[in-house]
Amino acid sequence: MKHRHQGRVLGRVRNQRNALIKTLMGSLVMHERIMTTEAKAKEIKNYIDQVVNKAKVARGTAERRVAMIREIQKYVPMMATKKLLGDFSVRFEARKSGYTRVTKLEQRKSDGAKMAVIEFV
Repeated sequence: MKHRHQGRVLGRVRNQRNALIKTLMGSLVMHERIMTTEAKAKEIKNYIDQVVNKAKVARGTAERRVAMIREIQKYVPMMATKKLLGDFSVRFEARKSGYTRVTKLEQRKSDGAKMAVIEFV
């Protein structure tokens, strides 16, 4: 039964799914806008909110900064971490959540997959 199961499988085993999410999140942070399938966009939206909140917390004391940088690096590559700590923590200082927007697009012609654009607000 699927009671109390959270998240999407995305047709992959756990390690592949985690690698996909990390790659998508890194691309989103670096480019600020990516086009992907609707399910993938909805899945990384939750992770991005958590990572941006951690980047905002990292603006505090040195001890918290080190701890939050280590936490953020579990989800995104180093270059994206630097961008999160610099640009995004200041940009979203007044906002508590809802850092991203998912906009639905037409289906992909080749396989009919539902497409979406995820971008920062």
